[in-house]
Formats: sequence, structure tokens, C-alpha cells
Amino acid sequence: MSESRWIPLESNPDVFNSWAINAGLASQAQFEDIYGLDPELLGMVSEDVKAVTLLFPCSGTIATKRKEEDEKIAAQGQHPIDPTIFWMKQTIVNACGTMGLLHALINSGVAFADESPLAKFIEECKDKTPLERVKVLEETSLFEQIHTSAAVSGQTTVPEDLDTYLHFTCFVNAPDVTARDQDRGWRVVELDGGRNGPIDRGKCTNLLQDVANFVKEHYIKESKSVNFSMMALCSAQD
Repeated sequence: MSESRWIPLESNPDVFNSWAINAGLASQAQFEDIYGLDPELLGMVSEDVKAVTLLFPCSGTIATKRKEEDEKIAAQGQHPIDPTIFWMKQTIVNACGTMGLLHALINSGVAFADESPLAKFIEECKDKTPLERVKVLEETSLFEQIHTSAAVSGQTTVPEDLDTYLHFTCFVNAPDVTARDQDRGWRVVELDGGRNGPIDRGKCTNLLQDVANFVKEHYIKESKSVNFSMMALCSAQD
């Protein structure tokens, strides 16, 4: 049996917003471009950032360090992750854009329309494992249709060769489960369907700034490529 292979999604707010609306986003939230990681460019992003997506070249040093970190976490563990975080394993080729969207939307507290694809998906996946969740995604043809519709609506032509080394990951904030109730803090958590689970990225004081600092140090610094793109899921402006 051949593996499922979707069309890669473009890192484009119009594409992601179209996907989100078609899948059932009902609250006033939207994806916006992050034009750069300098303070003045980060200042152009709307307030109340709920999640950040990153498209990056998953090759060379970055790919090697991802593998090494997965092995280290498996052997030594990491800072405890909030168990309410929704994460799923990616098994569908080129579905990392949809994975990033799902991880961003489901973990950001935004509202979904009743009986929408997203609302039904969340309900069906409530008590399932990360691999069982992606099986639901594979068997829900409507999600593939939404993905394909968004993919072909981008500004770039859909390539004949669907193999790509570019990959989406997502960052959200989550409660620090080790903190005392009266002093509950927040953590930055990276959600990447290509990894072995959610990954703690340290204390969160400002999600956008904290993610920008992490991306500069652990992604951009490790690559000579310019193929990086970031978006923020924010409350829509009036």
C-alpha cells in the first residue's frame, strides 16, 4: 500500500486562515506574518499571540540535532509537560502544515463552530493516543480536501515533485505543572509531529519574544539557508 502524500502547504497567512476557517475556526483569531526577529519587526505583530508556527529547512545540522535531542529526551527525560497539551504524530507525507495548524489552533483556546470538522476531530481524538489521532486524520477525507484546497490557493505554483525538505513546527505556551498553585508559571512548548512528543523550551514570559529568541539560537544559527518563515496566531484586530 502506498503512503499518503499531500501537497505541501505554503507558509502564508492567507493559506492558513483559509484552512482554519474552512475547518471550523469560529473565534476572532487569525494568522499573521512575522517579518523578522528584531524587536521593531516583532512589534508589528498584533498583541495576544496564541501560537507561533515556523517553517524551516529540516536538513544538515538541524536534522542531526533534532535526532540527538530526541535520543537525549528518551534517555534522560525533560521538564514535565502539561498533560492537557494536544499533540499528534505525523505519518502523512507533507502534512506538517496541517499538523502545525492543528497544534496551534487546538492548544490556543480559540473557539470552533459546533459540528465543524475541527470540533468533531477534537471530540473523536479526546481519549486517543498520538498515533490513533493521526489515523483519524488519515480517515477523515474532509481534512485532506481542506488541506488540498488551501495548498493550491497559495502564491506559488504546486510543484510536480512533492518531495520537500522544508518542515513546519509550532510553539505554544502551557502551564508549568511543577509550579506551586499560587505561583503557577508558563512554559514554551514546541509541538512537531515529526518528533517523539511535545518538547519543553523553557520558561515563558512573552510567547512571541521567547520563541523568536529560541528560533534565532537553535534554528537560524544552525543553518546557512534563508528558507525560514514564521507566522503568529493572534486575536483579530477590530
